[in-house]
Amino acid sequence: MSDSSPVFARFAPLAAAYDVALCDVWGVLHDGVHAHQEAGDALTRFRAGGGVVILVSNAPKPSEWVIEHLDERGVPRSAWDAVVTSGDVARHMLAVRDCWTVHHIGPDRDLPLMGDSRLKLVGPDEAPIVVVTGLIDDQTETPEDYSDRLAALKERRLPMICANPDLVVQVGEQKLWCAGAIADLYQTMGGETLFAGKPYAPIYDAAMRMAEEILDRKLDRSRAIAIGDAVRTDLAGATAAGVDCVFVADGIHGEELGRGSPDPEKLAALFAEHGYAPVAVMPRLVW
Repeated sequence: MSDSSPVFARFAPLAAAYDVALCDVWGVLHDGVHAHQEAGDALTRFRAGGGVVILVSNAPKPSEWVIEHLDERGVPRSAWDAVVTSGDVARHMLAVRDCWTVHHIGPDRDLPLMGDSRLKLVGPDEAPIVVVTGLIDDQTETPEDYSDRLAALKERRLPMICANPDLVVQVGEQKLWCAGAIADLYQTMGGETLFAGKPYAPIYDAAMRMAEEILDRKLDRSRAIAIGDAVRTDLAGATAAGVDCVFVADGIHGEELGRGSPDPEKLAALFAEHGYAPVAVMPRLVW
């Protein structure tokens, strides 16, 4: 499609062209509070036709936590085959470096990421590496509140692993800052920053490996499609990974584009601004 002419479509006409769907979670399958039932139905139908669904989440926690979260919100297990999170990838990054002493920036609720018994949480002066999972209080704080702390980390030349590259997340009608905003600020200061999730390659490589294990064969990336609601992470990440993308307009960009009926001119401007083009657009994922 051209950048100036967004194609609106349902998922069913696209499904036969793909063996694997790499689907975002928050913004596509639920809004942080309620499940999107039509999205779960669409993925269930895709799997019934022989497709494989890997959920790809920027949650800074292990996949087991995301699965529990999905169950609580009523997302059917029939909608997916496997889950990979940026938390999984972050822990892999630590394992590759054989680095188990870390300084953590984020709320206590993200500590399941640190559930590996080898990990030791320490202060910034004792740590060889920093892991950021979010703002300690995302209800009241902003990334700029961390400027002095980040400057001190930069002075010590500590590398930072960002376990959730999202800048913001939609929780119902509210937008909250995420770890990606802190990591971006650290990178702007000149700090060494490693990103575990979308739009970066490691999480897509992990998802594709999972899909190939389920299919028991090598997979051509032209047979994989990503589904997501964020231009910066989902659409950019899919493009860099060499897979097509369906853009779900009612997610994180919903307010600016028009919920339920996205404005074609605003969509075209958004895609042109970032230089990406999805194969199709829909307000919500539907079969």
